[in-house]
Amino acid sequence: MNIELSLHALLNASALPPVEAKILMAYILEKHYQLPRSALLSRDDLELSSIALDEWKALESKRLRGEPVAYLIGKRGFHNIELYVAPGVLIPRPETELLVEIALREITRLNVPARILDLGTGSGAIALAIAHDAPQALVTATDQSHEALAIAKTNAKQLGLVERVQFLQGSWYEAIELSASFDIILSNPPYIASHDSHLSQGDLRFEPVSALTDHGNGLACLEVIILGAKSHLKPNGLLAIEHGFDQSEAVVALMKSEGLRDIQTHLDLGGHYRVASGRK
Repeated sequence: MNIELSLHALLNASALPPVEAKILMAYILEKHYQLPRSALLSRDDLELSSIALDEWKALESKRLRGEPVAYLIGKRGFHNIELYVAPGVLIPRPETELLVEIALREITRLNVPARILDLGTGSGAIALAIAHDAPQALVTATDQSHEALAIAKTNAKQLGLVERVQFLQGSWYEAIELSASFDIILSNPPYIASHDSHLSQGDLRFEPVSALTDHGNGLACLEVIILGAKSHLKPNGLLAIEHGFDQSEAVVALMKSEGLRDIQTHLDLGGHYRVASGRK
């Protein structure tokens, strides 16, 4: 046995943060050996085959250059589901689970087969998480990107939710009929300002720019969604929208100007106001 090529040695020698190195190695073990993540401990003396070793080195190198872990392994956990992700869609983040939780509470309150609209669905994360946890919900998801919708439909198929979510192509409300109305409208739109330095840092460098910024001040897409909400919400219907950590006041002001009521702000796990909601 070549001790230098054992799992233990390779992980210890990696320049990656230990958590990331273990995620990538667990992916290698599952793909090449059908072994669970626990094998990182129980089989830490395992020597990788030349094919597996080459892939490990390639993944390690790509991550050291900054490529997101989620893209490298092709998946990301979100709420109670696991999603296939690729460079054509935004990587789902924990703060966006707030939208799912708000929607699930509202669905429980309504106690009827609620109609849900997810605008700019990307990987399908929000729509599919809701369909998974609330089988009675009638979910429609839109996106202007054909590539994103293809990924979302792949996720729906893998999760067995093809019959539960309707996917439509188009920009925001343009994708749905003028007369369509919903109990809940949700969105995590592009809200990063074009001059924001975060766009050139970390994972954001590799994610689709159109899913991150409106190429302006970060409020354009938020405004379109809020201005169009009343036309597509049922009476007392709920709009919940994710925004930047410093945009809460602006989003609340937009909601007030549109006559929405019962406006609430919601904190993410980092203690930032991340979601605003209001009723028709």
